[in-house]
This record gives sequence, C-alpha cells and structure tokens, in this order.
Amino acid sequence: MSGAAVERVVAEYLSHLGVERGLAENTLASYRRDLRRYVEFLLGRDITDPDAITEADVVAFAVALRTGDEDHAPLGTSSVARTVVAVRGFHKFCLREQIVANDVTAAVRPPRPASRLPKALPLEDVEALLDSAGEPGTALAMRDRALLEVLYGTGARISEAVGLDVDDVDLENASVLLTGKGSKQRIVPLGSFARDAIEAYLTKARPALTSVAGSGPAMFLNARGGRLSRQSAWTVLTKAARRAGIAADVSPHTLRHSFATHLLDGGADVRVVQELLGHASVTTTQIYTLVTIDKLRETYAASHPRALR
Repeated sequence: MSGAAVERVVAEYLSHLGVERGLAENTLASYRRDLRRYVEFLLGRDITDPDAITEADVVAFAVALRTGDEDHAPLGTSSVARTVVAVRGFHKFCLREQIVANDVTAAVRPPRPASRLPKALPLEDVEALLDSAGEPGTALAMRDRALLEVLYGTGARISEAVGLDVDDVDLENASVLLTGKGSKQRIVPLGSFARDAIEAYLTKARPALTSVAGSGPAMFLNARGGRLSRQSAWTVLTKAARRAGIAADVSPHTLRHSFATHLLDGGADVRVVQELLGHASVTTTQIYTLVTIDKLRETYAASHPRALR
C-alpha cells in the first residue's frame, strides 16, 4: 500500500463498526476521534502503511497521550485506556482482513486506573466521633455509642451490625458473632471499649427502648422498639461525625477501613485482618496494605537523612 493508506483503512474499520457491528453513533464518534489522533501521530512519524507500524510506535503513541503536546492536553488514565482499546481494535481488524501480517498491539495493554485506596480516619478523629454519639445520658446515646464502638471495634459491615441479635454477643468471652455475605459467620473479638459500651446499652438503655409488645431478639433497637435499619444507623454515624467537627465524608465503611488500617499500622498480619473482616480472599484485604506502605514511605521520606537529595 502507498500514500495515506492508514487513513483509508481506518475509514474502512469505522464503516465496519457502524454497519456490521452496529455501534451507536456516539460510540462511533469516540472511535473516530481517537483514531484520527492516532493517524495524525503516525503521519507525523512518516508512517503511512499499516504494515510499517511497530509495537514501539503504539507504545510511543500511548505515552504521547499521557504527556500531551502543543496541540493536545494530557489525557487521564481512563481516556488513554479508551484510546488504546480503539487502536487495538483497529489493528485486530487489519490482521483479520490480512492487511498486516502481525498484530503489533497484542502485547500493549490499556493502562489500569490507579487503585482507589480506602479512606481511613486518624485515630483522634475516630475517638472524637465515638465521644459524640448522641445526647449524653439518654438511652439513644448509649445505643449510638454501642453501635459505633461495634462498627469500629470489630470492622463490621453496617448490615452485619444492625443484623446482630442479643444472643450473638458474648460479653463473658468478649466476642461477637457476625453474619456476613452469603450468610458466612465469623467470631470477632470485642475490645474493652466496645464491650463496656454494649454492656451499658444492654443493661440501661435497651430495656427503655423495648416496646410493650416485645422487640424480639434484635440487638440495636430504634425509638419504637423495632430493629434499627441500615439507613438509621447511617444517620447515627453522620450526625456523630458532624458533632465531632469531622470535615471528611464519613460512612459506615469508613470505620471498617479505619479498623483495618489501624490494625495493620499496629503490626497485625494481613491474614489476621482478612479473617476479622470476613474477606474470602487475602487479595481483597491487601488494598489496605497500600495505605500502610504509603504511610511508611512518608515517614521514611521525612525522617531518613538520605531519603531525599
């Protein structure tokens, strides 16, 4: 092939996507825009024949997307990944139509977005939040304190906490039976703060919340004597965070993240944390180790005399 053959083959590929694959116009427009930039990049390197494109050219294009140039702003990870997918599709088409002998994009993978690290609260914020549970001395305040101590002290999911029955709590052995996803159960230790908060709630507050008709086995009750809902438990947490003056968004999962991160910061083994969280795979738990590694890196950079030039 000679001349601007790349442009011609790209047009054929886009026609294939629209006619034979039936892609929506918006999707086609995205492919058209991404491949137009690819063609411009190739022509700028004096490449007009699809068979002359190498893996190094494709990698250089991906790098150019990230860095930008005088005509294009740098693209984010998701935009680069989308464009690389379009380029890979084009090269697969070329191979299938026998326009090229090899798919030079076979080893080129779209960049993966950075892992979103879970947000953990500093210990002082957790303590302030726990101390801000409801109006002091009331039955609801004691319930709220016990609920928040359970969420942070055991790493329980919000559904696991509100799903607790009184018999699931063993104060004598300082443990709680949590029922997680797929009805899988695990026993988690109760720290002294959580144990004391639960004991105070069970002896002084829960009887006051029990309805005349009886409230059943539910551990955490609402003001009408029924089982506390997930939404209401969420409200308990957000109100406590607001009273504590915590600016960051706080959810029940924030306390679960904080539980895991603080354990790892304290030297706990990742597999122990896995068991406590009820994760089926340690891979899921290892996301929390990234938080700890970042903290170690910051400490090293700030403290070691030869960390920075």
